[in-house]
Amino acid sequence: MRIFKSLVLAILLAGPSMLSVRANVAAGKPATPASNLTVPEGFKAELVRSALPVEGSWVCLALDDKGRLIISPQDILRRDDAGKVVEGGLLRMTLGADGNVTLVERIELPVGGAMGLLYAFDSLYVSGEGAQGTGLYRLTDTNGDDKYDKLEFLKQFEATYRTAATGEHGPHGIVLGPDNHLYIINGNEVKPPSGLRPDSPHKNFADDQLLPQLLWPANYTWANGFPSAGCVLRTDKDGKEWTLVAGGLRNSYDLAFNRDGEMFTFDSDMDWDDGAPWYRPTRVNHIVSGAEYGWRKGSSKWPDYYPDSVRSIVDIGRSSPTGVKFGYDANFPRPYRMALYLCDWAFGTIYAVHLTPSGASYKAKAEPFVTGRPLNVTDMEFGKDGAMYFITGGRGTQSGLYRVAYTDSPKKVVPKWGMSEQDGSKQRALRHALEEYHGKADPKAIDFLWPHLDSGDRTIRYAARIALEWQDVKLWQQRALDEAKVNAGLAASLALARTAGRETQAALLKGLAKWPLDSLSEEQKLDKMRVIEVSFARQGKPDEALRQLAIEKLGRQYPSTSAPYNRELCSLLVYLEDPTVVAKTVRLLLSPDSTQEEQIHYAFCLRLVKQGWTAETRKQYFAWFPRMAQSYHGSSKVLGFLTEIRADAVKNMNDVELKQFAALVEAPLVTASIPSEIPAKDFVKEWTLVELLPQLDAVSRGRSFERGKNAFLSAQCVMCHRLGRIGGAVGPDMTAAGSRYTRADLLEAIVHPSKVVPDMFQNVTVFTRDGEDYTGRILTDDDQKIVLQPNPLAPGKIEIRKADITKQERAKLSPMPEGLINVLTREEILDLLAYIESAGSQNYPSFQK
Repeated sequence: MRIFKSLVLAILLAGPSMLSVRANVAAGKPATPASNLTVPEGFKAELVRSALPVEGSWVCLALDDKGRLIISPQDILRRDDAGKVVEGGLLRMTLGADGNVTLVERIELPVGGAMGLLYAFDSLYVSGEGAQGTGLYRLTDTNGDDKYDKLEFLKQFEATYRTAATGEHGPHGIVLGPDNHLYIINGNEVKPPSGLRPDSPHKNFADDQLLPQLLWPANYTWANGFPSAGCVLRTDKDGKEWTLVAGGLRNSYDLAFNRDGEMFTFDSDMDWDDGAPWYRPTRVNHIVSGAEYGWRKGSSKWPDYYPDSVRSIVDIGRSSPTGVKFGYDANFPRPYRMALYLCDWAFGTIYAVHLTPSGASYKAKAEPFVTGRPLNVTDMEFGKDGAMYFITGGRGTQSGLYRVAYTDSPKKVVPKWGMSEQDGSKQRALRHALEEYHGKADPKAIDFLWPHLDSGDRTIRYAARIALEWQDVKLWQQRALDEAKVNAGLAASLALARTAGRETQAALLKGLAKWPLDSLSEEQKLDKMRVIEVSFARQGKPDEALRQLAIEKLGRQYPSTSAPYNRELCSLLVYLEDPTVVAKTVRLLLSPDSTQEEQIHYAFCLRLVKQGWTAETRKQYFAWFPRMAQSYHGSSKVLGFLTEIRADAVKNMNDVELKQFAALVEAPLVTASIPSEIPAKDFVKEWTLVELLPQLDAVSRGRSFERGKNAFLSAQCVMCHRLGRIGGAVGPDMTAAGSRYTRADLLEAIVHPSKVVPDMFQNVTVFTRDGEDYTGRILTDDDQKIVLQPNPLAPGKIEIRKADITKQERAKLSPMPEGLINVLTREEILDLLAYIESAGSQNYPSFQK
């Protein structure tokens, strides 16, 4: 048996001379062919190699000092009975002069599952899971035989709510900065590590929301009070000292530095928020010192215009961000060599982002560079031959290694560091000078930074304000209150609201009167609103005289012609209990000029108001919910938001109102996206993967759109999965499934749904002292109890006291049951696959005769 295993392993890890034998023995599936890819004119795409079954599904890529590719599969290769990592599964591939793989080697150390890899300082750094837990590892070759033989655990990363910080929202990319330090980005399910330097630039963070928010899922809350968000960390090569650089990201996967030493990332959205006022599209962020990007759990997410948040430089829209890389090492024409490349796993796209300096930051435009179906791209590197190499994979899908080369242009060397663009170099230098005081208290800093609080450049004002917040507030408090210039005064007042106690509130709020709202630009109005909000959130509700004054001043402005201004005015006036806010807001709620997102925000705010209602406004408010449920666009989760908002509103009604409006408050919220009735179908047969895989070529032609759509209903896919404008939100959105999954992957996920379960949709199993175990999705997780929902399509809940719990772990089974397609015929299954691939488009080629 040992000889046989060695022979099989030798075949599986053989070079090109064994390719034909290897394909037959391993029975591996080919990755998407290069002919399915689209690249700009002058470029050529090649499929270099398809992953073998024993090599896993690839999610991370790095280049070592010899130009070899280091690849990590998503899952650990082998664990012992206790779940401890025994073999990680990392691969090292040697490329020939022609870009083909000549050698594949397994890195025989117990570390893997990496979503961050970096070769630096004669070491391979791995952000992933190993024998000692989840965190940052370092691999080295101690005897010079070109094999890693030493594994060091440099830093542990703890999970926000899971038993381990693994998964798609865990530890992510590692890059080497121009200061020869490691920069690491973690997702929103990882706590900041212990032992952070006290002078870390990112501090003084809070949710800073006035109104109670809708929070979901419950298990996104961090026990230590840190806002549930991703962050950027900095450490030395030995992982000894750790600095928190920036926060408020959602789930950025990777980082990249441009040649000026500026850092960028591609941050994700929460796709089920699409259609809600708190939805934030995927975006490219310029990572600066002490930056806050405003992602929060549930409806707490900040709008981009908040002055205490750093804006994106370009929004991409719906996508699933993975790897990012600048093209400086590419043998590409200059515009593409200077571009920042973004991998979008969900929609099968690599974007080229072209940056232009703008003040002390940048603005950008994005264009698709590589597209394909399916092309679930996860990471990229630029090889020593000047070509782009990228990998596909994730969630158990078939992986491939691809090469994109420019066929006409000679190589032009561009240094990585030290060459600054003329535009913006002085502004960036000024920003860096201000950032020197991030983490450092120095009385001299106040005079230096103060003039820059009045800068017309928002990025400079931000850097100056963060520097000010690091100084002793007693040294600058009066200066802030006396400041006459608008931008400087608002920035200093915001710093005061964020750092000073309640004793300064009255003077701060009265000081804002120096700048009447009618005299300000819209940006300045929004900045002033934010100062007031942060003061109330951190320093408390104002005394009665100030409350009445605020209602008078703000009430005159509401409603306005500006949607963002109305959003802030509405929140403030509801918080202050303005008696006129109901009538004004109901008019906006019903206005045909208000967008869906604006209407939901008004309904969201009004849910908390107890006084000021009339019979007519109550009737208009509750009648709005069924209409919106029928007509909304975006994620089907919007229906859940409407349900929660209405439930909160009902809690704030008195008994008389509850009786008077019982019919309205109990009216069912029915969405047109999920059919009220699904025709029952009889059992056909118990389908197996082996039976159906050979039929997949027939999906390409002559399929029936109507039969595929009906199969999506009959197999109950529509109850949990969104596809286009129809379907539920219990499971993953299937609209872009054809861009990231092959037909074989889709079929396998349908037949064997528990093989790979995305983190966001994974159930939890809770074991109790009486020997029982309960499985479901966490609805509530607090200090006293956990509330589970066993069936995602049923309202039943199970409440378990924390004192009764002995163990909690990820459930092994998917919430999706097996056998759903057993009511379909073979032809209906093939039509269903074509329907999913098409994203619900009748014009898809598979439906053409």
